[in-house]
Amino acid sequence: MSNRQPIGVFDSGIGGLTVLKELLGRLPDESFVYFGDTARVPYGTKSAEAVKRFTRESVTLLLDRGVKMVVIACNTASSEVLPEFEGEFPVPIVGVIEPGVRAAVAATKRRRIGVIGTPGTIRSGAYQSKIMARLPDAVVIPQACPLFVPLVEEGWIDTPVTRLVAREYLRVYENAGIDALVLGCTHYPLLKPVIADTVGEGVELVDSAIETAREVARVLAERGLAGSGGGGEFHIVLSDTAPSFGDIATRFLGRRVPDIELVSVV
Repeated sequence: MSNRQPIGVFDSGIGGLTVLKELLGRLPDESFVYFGDTARVPYGTKSAEAVKRFTRESVTLLLDRGVKMVVIACNTASSEVLPEFEGEFPVPIVGVIEPGVRAAVAATKRRRIGVIGTPGTIRSGAYQSKIMARLPDAVVIPQACPLFVPLVEEGWIDTPVTRLVAREYLRVYENAGIDALVLGCTHYPLLKPVIADTVGEGVELVDSAIETAREVARVLAERGLAGSGGGGEFHIVLSDTAPSFGDIATRFLGRRVPDIELVSVV
């Protein structure tokens, strides 16, 4: 394994671009290959076996491109396949759930934590169970927010409609006494200002994208795989695309995206 090899980033769609953005900012000496399985999104409605198969195929695709590490930037895939994949592949694999859980546990003083995510992620109980494993006396309050993803992809980041939806979803936290709120979907960091205004002061937002980038930096250093310069490049591979992808991806990354490569996963 060479430290000049790129890092692979995988998501079932495009939400993982928020993770890629944090990785690019934190690890300027690294290069990246991002694969979004957009032909088979969403994973949240698929069976556990299908998610495992799709994820295994996606990790293999990235390995074929010579990556030295894989970041599973998908909450559904992280909850379904890790730690089952540990030891199966010849590179380190990092998911988005464990870093978010560790950060939430470190952030809370009252031991009252909120978790928001897609219906599939909330239904899996992955965040809830992992938080409780670390803090058995914690109170974890999950809330599915299914409309947040289409609002972000539509570009409605801060509109009256977005704030109305946020108030409706986050009403559950009004008198709950939480002091940490996990953003359990990679789309949600784009809604941080709206979410923060809605839940009010005294609640720390735990951004899994930021925490995952920190974890990747730690693992690279621990394994002696950190890049030594000449990084900053990224390549995007998708299994399907739409005319609006360029605009959406630019919104997620905060920069212009390079040409997209399409691959078949059928």
